[in-house]
Amino acid sequence: MGIAIIGGGLFPAVLTCDLIHLAAIYSRSLKAAQETASLVPDSVPKPDLYSEDSGAGKAFQDLLKRDDISAVIIALPIPIQPSFIEAALSAGKHVLAEKPIAKDVPTAQALIANARRINSETKATFAVAENFRFYPSFTHAASEAAKLGKVHNFTVRVLFRIQPDSKWYNTAWRKTPDYQGGFLLDGGVHFAAATRLLLAGDENTPDTVQAFTALTCEHLQPIDTVNAIIKTKSGAAGVFQQSAGSLLQAFEWNFSYDKGTVKVVGETVTVQPAGGEEQVKKFDRTNGVSEEVAAWAQSLVDGKVNPLQTPEQALADLEFLEKMFTSGDKNGSTQKYEFL
Repeated sequence: MGIAIIGGGLFPAVLTCDLIHLAAIYSRSLKAAQETASLVPDSVPKPDLYSEDSGAGKAFQDLLKRDDISAVIIALPIPIQPSFIEAALSAGKHVLAEKPIAKDVPTAQALIANARRINSETKATFAVAENFRFYPSFTHAASEAAKLGKVHNFTVRVLFRIQPDSKWYNTAWRKTPDYQGGFLLDGGVHFAAATRLLLAGDENTPDTVQAFTALTCEHLQPIDTVNAIIKTKSGAAGVFQQSAGSLLQAFEWNFSYDKGTVKVVGETVTVQPAGGEEQVKKFDRTNGVSEEVAAWAQSLVDGKVNPLQTPEQALADLEFLEKMFTSGDKNGSTQKYEFL
């Protein structure tokens, strides 16, 4: 089926999926649309280009009128995405939107409610991309963790530094974020999703959180570091540390359950059943994007959103972090989760 890319995200993965073909690209400027289109190999038909400065018949609303485009992938700055999502759904186009679902929980709730209302009229589906849920390392770790019962304790450490010359920093909307958390939200929803995969099951669901936040690098406003203690519904406690402003380097998940432990460090997953032999698996480095786009395309064929891509999952990822930010704003006060 024909799809359009709105923005530039998830672009290469679209070209590797046999169920869809790229019919059009929209960007706010023709220059940006042309830059994305230049990446299309000569062996692939060139997509039509749309932008707000391309003249009559080439705006976003014109793209949505095309009958040969069934779905869109939207990858735009966080604050403006919801309006594009709702416009596409109203035009009857299925949507895969980049994470996070919105800038805050109330905006996400309103977007989900509107998407449900629109779906009842147009049958267009709304999915949210989260490639960490499709990392081979995390899917394996989650599968093994599901066999081990109730979580006892856990630590998550994701530490790095975003430099001022980073390509992930040098966009106007990231330099001056009009949303909470800065990089802790934009990148942090990935780590929230991975953590929640390893806390599957009602008794392992996060219930409350207490956190402290800080700004260590002035260019990473408003905050770049969070240290949180999470309590699950069963009463277990764990630590979640994330920083985009640290000179330390860490990318690790350590979880202890009734029947053993699971550790993810980089692409290596170590499972230690209680009383059993240690099992170590190293996975090839992948960003999970091809897998998530393929899963979305298959969901369009099946007529039902993939459970790993529902907007409710994305809302939970967002709330997982938002409650930490709120706690940090209130000097570590306890915040209770509602949507996890």
